[in-house]
Amino acid sequence: MTSFFFIFRMTLAWGIASTVLAITVAQTIFSEREAGGSLLLLVLGTMAFAAITAFSHVRRVRLLTGEVNGATLSSRQRRQIEVPFEAGEAFDIIDAAIRDLPGAEQVDSARDSLQVRAKIRYLHPYRGGVLWQMTGHSGPSANQVIVTVTPNGDAGSVTLICEPERWAWTDWFLVDGGANLENAEAIGRAVARRVAERRRSEQAAAVQSATEKELTVAKLSLLHAQVEPHFLYNTLASAQLLTRSDPARADQMLGNLIAYLRNSLPRTDDALSTLGKELERARAYLDILVIRMGPRLRLQVEVEARLHDAPFPAMMLQTLVENAIKHGLEAKAGGGTVWIIARVHDGVLALTVADDGRGFSSEGGGTGIGLRNVRERLRLAYGSAAGFTIVSNYPSGVAATISIPYSGTAHSTVTAEAQQHD
Repeated sequence: MTSFFFIFRMTLAWGIASTVLAITVAQTIFSEREAGGSLLLLVLGTMAFAAITAFSHVRRVRLLTGEVNGATLSSRQRRQIEVPFEAGEAFDIIDAAIRDLPGAEQVDSARDSLQVRAKIRYLHPYRGGVLWQMTGHSGPSANQVIVTVTPNGDAGSVTLICEPERWAWTDWFLVDGGANLENAEAIGRAVARRVAERRRSEQAAAVQSATEKELTVAKLSLLHAQVEPHFLYNTLASAQLLTRSDPARADQMLGNLIAYLRNSLPRTDDALSTLGKELERARAYLDILVIRMGPRLRLQVEVEARLHDAPFPAMMLQTLVENAIKHGLEAKAGGGTVWIIARVHDGVLALTVADDGRGFSSEGGGTGIGLRNVRERLRLAYGSAAGFTIVSNYPSGVAATISIPYSGTAHSTVTAEAQQHD
């Protein structure tokens, strides 16, 4: 019924127009008796051509969409498309879709006002047929596309209009052969494809990010695991030696080792510890070392009380302390002092472990795998926001400093009472 009404309407419109035109011309040029037959033939021929054109339009629309109704038969198409990206991204997607449209000749886009106007060359679907050759180009010279993107929260609402470049009243007489229906459908498909590509790219990026995160966690765990056995080996080796010469001190050392493990073993990943817990771990380690070194080992701690709750990477303080002992003081005849100092400045927590041992001598060194692991773990955990430096300590020894972001509030400095192991 819709198809019949459309063909009848267009045929009637052309019949009325041709009748009025024929009567006007006939009265001006011919006599009433001469005009009768010519008028009838002109009107019938025009109505037949209009009916054929309308029928062809209906068949083409059915071929394109599979259904015929008032919306699909219209030469002017309007679409409302919701793009699940913010308005700027939605504008870029729709602008690219229009520029890739076949026959796009002129595209004027204004990103600030979120508007696009484009001129699309009209491609007649039957330009090779007999009627085309007989009548020439009967359609519009061009079609146009008008797009407005409206922000809608995190999405963009796109209003798309595809129409011929002619007055709206001419739709009673002219059809576009489904050209603007094709343009509207093509733009809709292009937008859907680009949205799907963007989603796939986001999903691929998320998968890649998750994979990289898993690799990073695995690498951090491996680096962490490389530090813990280094300390355990040294401690157990010392305890083994003491069991032969001083069982009581060996028992004390093993007790301190148990205290150390109590603070260490539950944390098997690279989750952040606190500076206070790391200090406890370091003291347990140093209590083991003082049994072996006796008065040759002295310790001074200067850490603000409020910094005990500051997040801090696990085992890093332990690594610095262990290197200060092993490479600085243990091989020095008179032993020496280890300083643990924490300061906050401009949102950065700087923890320094210094000693007055042998320093960067050929025998001392102190730049082995433990310190390389500290640098690598800091890089993986904080990127460029963290730092690690190791310099000579005047007049002797080495000072190593870890710097990480700190978001706590500033307080007055509270220097812990210096602790000395005799």
